[in-house]
Amino acid sequence: MGSVRAMASTRLLCLFNAKAAGSTKTLARAGWRSVCSRRNVCSSPSRLQSCMSAWVIDQYGTNEVLKYSEDINVPTVHSPSEVMIKVHAASLNPLDISMRGGYGAKLLKLRRDPMSVMDNDSEFPLILGRDVSGVVVDCGSEVTHFVPGDEVWAAVPPWKQGSLAEFVTLTEYEVSHKPKLLSHTEAASIPYVANTALSALVNAGGLCRDSSSNKRVLITGGSGGVGTFSIQLLKAWGAHVTVTCSQNAEGLVRGLGADEVVDYTAGDVAEQLEMMEKFDVILDNVGGEMEQLAMGMLKPWSGAKYVTLVTPFLLNTDSMGLLDGTFHAGFTLHSKAIQNLISSGVFYRWGFYAPDGPALDEVSSMVDAGKILPVVEAQFPFTQVPQAFQKLEDGHARGKTVVRVAEEDERQAEGLVQETAEVEQGVQETAKQH
Repeated sequence: MGSVRAMASTRLLCLFNAKAAGSTKTLARAGWRSVCSRRNVCSSPSRLQSCMSAWVIDQYGTNEVLKYSEDINVPTVHSPSEVMIKVHAASLNPLDISMRGGYGAKLLKLRRDPMSVMDNDSEFPLILGRDVSGVVVDCGSEVTHFVPGDEVWAAVPPWKQGSLAEFVTLTEYEVSHKPKLLSHTEAASIPYVANTALSALVNAGGLCRDSSSNKRVLITGGSGGVGTFSIQLLKAWGAHVTVTCSQNAEGLVRGLGADEVVDYTAGDVAEQLEMMEKFDVILDNVGGEMEQLAMGMLKPWSGAKYVTLVTPFLLNTDSMGLLDGTFHAGFTLHSKAIQNLISSGVFYRWGFYAPDGPALDEVSSMVDAGKILPVVEAQFPFTQVPQAFQKLEDGHARGKTVVRVAEEDERQAEGLVQETAEVEQGVQETAKQH
């Protein structure tokens, strides 16, 4: 994967598997396109003060609560450290579906406005969307790393208004310069899963570039956004990676570098894993019964770590209230951590998303060096956000679902679809070789 040819081959393999999975449209490309020039973006005060288009929700619920509006106020720069971004592309994550239904509503509302605990102010209208790739159009007076015209990407924290809109405002510490080799459509597939995976693997799992060589890592649910990113990151760091996924995703995860694949549809997963050497780190994207199973798959008394992204923290605060929910979640985490440490010397930890622009700087360098590839399963125009949500909600993800917000990226996507048709035969041949 160190050369452009190897990267193109992997992209073709990802494209084949996305088509086999029945995706609506695939944006895995046969080649790389350098996006280096700055856009000529209008940042006049009149434009910054106008309304914008966005997809919002006015209540929590199913897909029917999503509404398109052209009357949302543009989120102008209020803080000296903020940057305003014209959104070119956004992508969806399972968190967006959960938040649409009210997941984490109490804690996130308090995080948005600490004074909301004293009143009943509504958090609506609420804009979803955690990934953004776009162009800086305005900067606060103390911003030093960006200027208008810079192409950037970022993960929008869940307590801020999201990226399914024409504009979004973030602090410069949450933003990073976009990889030069990716289009906005491709770039939008990475930031949130990258920040989540890095937080889980580095902060909770204790892994890094210098400590991962020959470490055995198991990723459950490896064909989704966090899984496909984590595979590539860990392989770039020299780890041995085992993945659980369904049979029709095996070609995808192997193409991204997975050393061993366990098909959870082909018999007892526990039996398959027990035949393997035990692991140093497990990153669990599945939860449920997998948690108890995974604890027995770790090397005992050797500092092994189990990190799960499926935690009850926000569910507890939603159902029990902020104080009781936080206490109950903390007690659960403490109890499980002590129990596993005493019984087998295994560290039990929860992983959470953490906004981190400097971490995305490192990821951007890895992308431009050919070590990380975007895995885009499906793409939709801005007018079809509900259809994009439905695609994600159907499950069995093979990478990310992207929404093209700017017309420019819609035109680029039409060209990508044409490229896809032209390389169809090459895709099939590449997949057969793998």
